[in-house]
This record gives sequence, structure tokens and C-alpha cells, in this order.
Amino acid sequence: MTRTLVVMGVSGVGKTSVADEIVERTGWAFVEGDDLHPEANRAKMSSGVPLDDDDRWPWLRRVAAWIGEQEAAGRSGVVTCSALKRSYRDLLRDGHPSVWFVHLLAPPELIKERVDARRGHYMPPSLLQSQLATLEPLGPDEPGAGVETTGSPDAVAERVLAQLAEPDGTATRDGDAPRGR
Repeated sequence: MTRTLVVMGVSGVGKTSVADEIVERTGWAFVEGDDLHPEANRAKMSSGVPLDDDDRWPWLRRVAAWIGEQEAAGRSGVVTCSALKRSYRDLLRDGHPSVWFVHLLAPPELIKERVDARRGHYMPPSLLQSQLATLEPLGPDEPGAGVETTGSPDAVAERVLAQLAEPDGTATRDGDAPRGR
């Protein structure tokens, strides 16, 4: 069985940095979810306007399609995606048994520091508060775990893989597909 990690959370929490470290350790396929946004979404966010559900649904369907492509090819993968609401996560895992959410957690002050320090990202710091307000934590019935992003990205990736392996030994480090849950 394949495994798809959806590395989720608000902008600036460290999704890309942690995903890169996970991919380095596992050899799994990777896509930066932001790269799947339509240009209209990027323009809207760049101008400081938060996305609404109508903006997000087509993007989320693109992310879900990527997940489906990996599953169909028998590949495990990692995708970064804010996945802020339960309804968004439901769409991502609908028909995709490989999905396991990695909800990256950090204090809002730390996230704000990270966002303020970023350069060249289309999402301005002014949108962080709207993301924090929209965020719905993982429910107990959703596959995945919350992982604190304190420490280096490689230390966080180690915690993610340990969490993934904990219940039933599903994580692998050699690029092989993990055994199923």
C-alpha cells in the first residue's frame, strides 16, 4: 500500500522545509501544493486578499488528483497543502486511502516571525491571521497527527516519521511503499 503525507498547516509553519526533509529520507514523490494553485489564486493572495472556498475548491481538486496519480502508479508521496478545514481534508482523502495528514503546529508568534522574515513568497504576512482563523485542527477520526515544528526541519521530519511509524510500523526510510494502515 502506498502512503501520501499531506503536510498541512498555515502559511509559515514550515510545510515546505519539513516536506523536503521527509522526501530526502524516504525518496517519495513530492509536489509543492502552492505550485498547483491557479494563477488567479496567486494574484489574489499577492494582493492581500484571502482566498474563499470558491477559490480553494479547484486547487484542492488538483491536489487530490495528484494524490490519485501517485496511488495509481503505486508510489508513496508527500504534498504540502494548507488543508485548513475539515471539508478540505475530506475532499483530499475521498477515495484516497493512502492519505495521512501531518499537521504542523507552532505558536502564532513564531509563525508570524517566520512569515515576516520570508522574501519572495506571494502570500503576504497580512493573510496569516485569516488562515489562523480558518484553521480547524485534525479531528480524532482523521488519519494523521499534529507535530510541533520547534527545532530544525530535519528534527521535525524525524518526529513526523516516528509518528507515522508508531501505530503499526507504516513508515519506511528506503523509498519502498509503507505497509498499510
